[in-house]
Amino acid sequence: MGILIQTKPYGEIEVDEKQIISFPEGILGFDFIKKFIILDADENTPFKWMQAYSEPDLAFIIIQPVYFVPDYELLVSQSDLEAVESEDKDKLLVFSIVTIPADPAEMTANLQGPVIINPGKKIGRQIISLSDKYKVKHKILDEMKKIEQKEG
Repeated sequence: MGILIQTKPYGEIEVDEKQIISFPEGILGFDFIKKFIILDADENTPFKWMQAYSEPDLAFIIIQPVYFVPDYELLVSQSDLEAVESEDKDKLLVFSIVTIPADPAEMTANLQGPVIINPGKKIGRQIISLSDKYKVKHKILDEMKKIEQKEG
């Protein structure tokens, strides 16, 4: 038996309790939100929704960085790994929060402040990357075009 929650993208839906990800410290700017659920946006897209469990109007569009920066490398502190109860960064799910302005072609992803999730423990945390090569605003479509040009 699932739990009914209100969501921004889909209205009321039923979710399994196993889908709830605990964010003990919340995320930047929303430290009071301690639980989120990751929802698929569409079958044909790499985007997902990170829906606040108890706030129907709060949902973020997220994407895994490797979809538009194939050589993306997560540089994470030991304390961040400990916060999500993981010893291996390669076993974490990594997402970037997407910002979509009035012109969707200008959408950006925050690679400087990725969200890491330990899927086994269902614990997440937004971190500050230890790498200085990533910015808060990476233009997703520009990065995807670079990939197409390399492959083409």
